[in-house]
Amino acid sequence: MADWPEEFLAALKDPDTEGLVRPEINYVRAHSRLTYAFGIAFHMTGNPHYLEVCRKGALALVDAMDGNYGMHVNQGADSGEWDTERALRTSQDLAYGLTGLGIYYFLTHDVSILHRIIQLKDYIFKVYMDDGRGYLTWYPKHTKDPEVQIVAQLDQLYAYTLMLTPSLPEPYQSIWKKDMKKVVDILITQFYSERYEFFWGVESNPSSMSLGTDHTDFGHSVKTFWVILKVGELLGDPFYIDFARPKIDKILQEAYIEDTGSWARRYNADGSLDTDKEWWILAELDQACEILAIHDPAYYNYLNKTHRYWLNNMVDHDNGEIWHMVDGATNKPLIQYPKAHSWKTSLHSFEHALFGYMTASHIKSEDFKLYYALPEWERASHYNLAPYMFFGNIVDIKTVENLSFMPDGNKLYQVTFNGLH
Repeated sequence: MADWPEEFLAALKDPDTEGLVRPEINYVRAHSRLTYAFGIAFHMTGNPHYLEVCRKGALALVDAMDGNYGMHVNQGADSGEWDTERALRTSQDLAYGLTGLGIYYFLTHDVSILHRIIQLKDYIFKVYMDDGRGYLTWYPKHTKDPEVQIVAQLDQLYAYTLMLTPSLPEPYQSIWKKDMKKVVDILITQFYSERYEFFWGVESNPSSMSLGTDHTDFGHSVKTFWVILKVGELLGDPFYIDFARPKIDKILQEAYIEDTGSWARRYNADGSLDTDKEWWILAELDQACEILAIHDPAYYNYLNKTHRYWLNNMVDHDNGEIWHMVDGATNKPLIQYPKAHSWKTSLHSFEHALFGYMTASHIKSEDFKLYYALPEWERASHYNLAPYMFFGNIVDIKTVENLSFMPDGNKLYQVTFNGLH
């Protein structure tokens, strides 16, 4: 304990943050998000080492799957034993278990991993989709758990289906598109507030549907809107696009703080702005703004300032990574929130970097390069390669090298894009 970083020790002393640091448990969600981060690092740089680590992470996630095609969600750090209570696994944890597997398949088209992805996705929708209640449950539907969480729905889209669906073979691509549409309809009908034009985080009872409650913040709402917009683009459904786009703009206007060139976190219960900075909320607001900026560069009036705030205030310039929380009044990090913990690894900060790289290149009318590792029998083309969750024009494809650590004679491809949309 004495060798732990200052922020870990501070977290243990604060009752609000002590639960973030659990050294006795290895969480699959944290492992999967870190696996994802190595995948994004490879996607952006082409460094084979990052893909090799991503592959190791994906194989470890396969080992975490149980015999019922679900996935264990935590492991004893010392004993190595997995949890056994399926009834205590949340649909959000399982969704994020798919994130690491998903980015690995997205980059490599490894059919052995695809088989596992299909199994786990089917398990989630079989065990947690309750058609009688009209939503995905938090715990397995047979437990009759009363919690109604937006993230149980949203993260089935964000954590894996939006990224993976375009690269799936049939019939899976068509099946997944139908399920994506079903989840979007649940989000709109069950969680959307007409009055405030954002989403409730919890919809268990009327008292949970008010300002200042859990998951009712700018981050969850703007993330839900940009995910709906991207699903609309993928499905070719103008209703979803037209529903989401103006509401993203409204949230950006409400969340922006002119004095500091930064985003607010949410509305407090009394309607005032919570100006503290939570890393993932700032990332989601930037990313939503970048999506709109693709077709309207005026949104860089926000981004030129919010990116500067991120780089100046959210980055730990001494030890690296992104602060979890920065005080809105002082613009200094709250040290009791560690930069890495049971929920926070590199997912949001790496995705934030990827979005910024692609959209800034587009705004400057510059090509951008991304990297993939396809098996020897699959030829790289615009039919099977996309720039992450976006579309783009392929300008050039180059074979860089053979990857000896990959199982299917995979080649490293450098793909040059423009025309991001």
